[in-house]
Formats: sequence, C-alpha cells, structure tokens
Amino acid sequence: MFESLNLLTFVIASIFLSLAPGPDNIFVLTQSALYGRNAGLLITLGLCTGLVVHTTLIAFGVGVLFQDSSLAFTVLKTLGAAYLGYLAWQAFRAASANIEGAGQPRLTPGRLYRRGIFMNITNPKVTVFFLAFLPQFAVPEQGPLSFQLCVLGIVFIAVAWVVFSLVALLAAQLGDWLKSSPGAQRKLNLCASAALSLLAINLLLSNSLVS
Repeated sequence: MFESLNLLTFVIASIFLSLAPGPDNIFVLTQSALYGRNAGLLITLGLCTGLVVHTTLIAFGVGVLFQDSSLAFTVLKTLGAAYLGYLAWQAFRAASANIEGAGQPRLTPGRLYRRGIFMNITNPKVTVFFLAFLPQFAVPEQGPLSFQLCVLGIVFIAVAWVVFSLVALLAAQLGDWLKSSPGAQRKLNLCASAALSLLAINLLLSNSLVS
C-alpha cells in the first residue's frame, strides 16, 4: 500500500517530531523525574492511547471540527490547560512540603495511565497537527484514505512510544539522582511546576492553527 521510501520518510519525520520539545515529551520528562520510571512508562502508554483517539478522529473526518469550530477548540484546550495547572499546583505543593515526600501524592498505575490519556486528548492541537501531517503521506490511488490514515497513525504512535519511553527512562534516572538531596528534590518539583505552568499557558493562548 505504501512505497518503501514514502514510509521510511514518514518514520524519520515521526522520530524528529517526537524528539522535538513539545507538550507530550515535556510532560513525560517532568512526570518521570518526579514519580519514577514506572510512572513515566505508564504515562507514555496513556499518551499513546490518546493518540489512538486523535488518529481515529482524523481517519473518520471528525478532526476537521477542531480546525473549523473555535468553540470546540476553545472548550477542549481550556480543559487541558486547567488540568496542567492542577498538576503544576500539585508539584508546587510538593516542593513546599516540610517533610521529604510528604507533598507527593500517591498515584496508582490506573491513575497514571489516565493522566496520560487526559493530557493528550484535551490538547486539540494534536488533532490539528495530525490533520496537517498524516494526509501528506497518504496516496489516494493506493487504497482507502481512512485506512491509510489509520496505518500512518499507528506507525506514528509506535515511534512516539519508543521515543517517549526513552525520555521516561532517562528522566527517571536523573530524578533518582536529584532526589538523593532534599534541596535538589525541592528544586526538581519547582522546575516541574514551572514547566507544567508554561505548558498550560501555551495551550491556553494557542489558536487552531498548527504552530
């Protein structure tokens, strides 16, 4: 269905896009550093599950809604920004705790997984990005467009899962090293809070155009 060169180009582009600083990989980095390797991998799995939702929306044409409807885009991005703000507040509270570890919430595997899903699906810019990116590699003459978009989405998700997992592993090691010092742990939480706050502001101020 896909020419080898076309698919290889898509994979390479997906790798670079996954490595580029963005909300998802920054989120994986901060959460892995704060809560450890397993937390980062679970959040990565949740983020990739969210990408399945975005791929489905694009394949069946629903994604156009977030490009054409300012109301739908605004509602979803506001929810996402509010959630990021909540996570930033949690990290700030942890940094302000007098007893080491007292400010860190207990997070179950299910909660971490859901955190990744919610973070991803409440960012309508992901849908708009997929809407601009995936169709460039689809060839109508080579089969149903919806099926091709689904396949491309799956390939992108696989690439993102590998890249984000590596980010999670590296960030967790850095986090473990920093947590050996209470002062460093406090700074880590403050940095995570600042990063999450900036992501929230960036999402809130974004428009429906791919930036």
